[in-house]
Amino acid sequence: MDDVDALPLTGERTVPGLDVENYWFRRHEAVYRALAPGCAGAVVLDAGVGEGYGAALLASSARRVVGLELDPAVAAHVARRYATVDVVRADLQAFPLADRSVDAVVTLQVVEHLGDQPGFLAECARVLRPGGRLHCATPNRLTFSPGAGPDDRPLNPFHTRELTGAELASLVTGAGLELEAVLGLHHGPALRALDARHGGSLIDAQIALALSGDPWPADLAADVAAVTAHDFVLRAGDVDASLDLLVTAVPPR
Repeated sequence: MDDVDALPLTGERTVPGLDVENYWFRRHEAVYRALAPGCAGAVVLDAGVGEGYGAALLASSARRVVGLELDPAVAAHVARRYATVDVVRADLQAFPLADRSVDAVVTLQVVEHLGDQPGFLAECARVLRPGGRLHCATPNRLTFSPGAGPDDRPLNPFHTRELTGAELASLVTGAGLELEAVLGLHHGPALRALDARHGGSLIDAQIALALSGDPWPADLAADVAAVTAHDFVLRAGDVDASLDLLVTAVPPR
């Protein structure tokens, strides 16, 4: 990656190419990689495209990928960096697309940032063709913000409302879609070993250093930099204990 053109790391979105951010980047990349085969030959909308790496990954198999992004600087970055993605500046509460115009809507780590979550999911449902699919991923509030209730303000300043699997499923069905699957993203064996090595939680070890501003120990820095997307596992069981949630839904048949 060309560092001159890299987006700054603000905490609002993850970016590739930074060792200290590698865990979070790979955690998000794992879901995009799981979805890519199912997007082969499809017209895909990435609603909340962010840095653009995920949309570009989908574009390796999709017929076309349209990425929506409101922030002008971020949209310009995606347009420069990822030629295979058609980026459009747009409010995620009102998509500039016709009804039934896309085969898949992919929206990862976005819904928790929005004030009108039902309205956003209604827009996702509106643009899906018959037989299309919505893939919506978000942090699991039960593990991302332990002890927080549905009406509590999230600790992450960029989040408006975090969700459980049941709450996300309810929002999706409330938008008129039918659930196909509710999956959870978990640490695989290698990451579970790193959890044990770093005091029980690799995530907590990173967050503690981010809050303190202390230098990273060499072993933690090396372990985080070595994480890959293949170190995460998506599965249907034990969703409440998952790190992130992934709901797949379809228009009524």
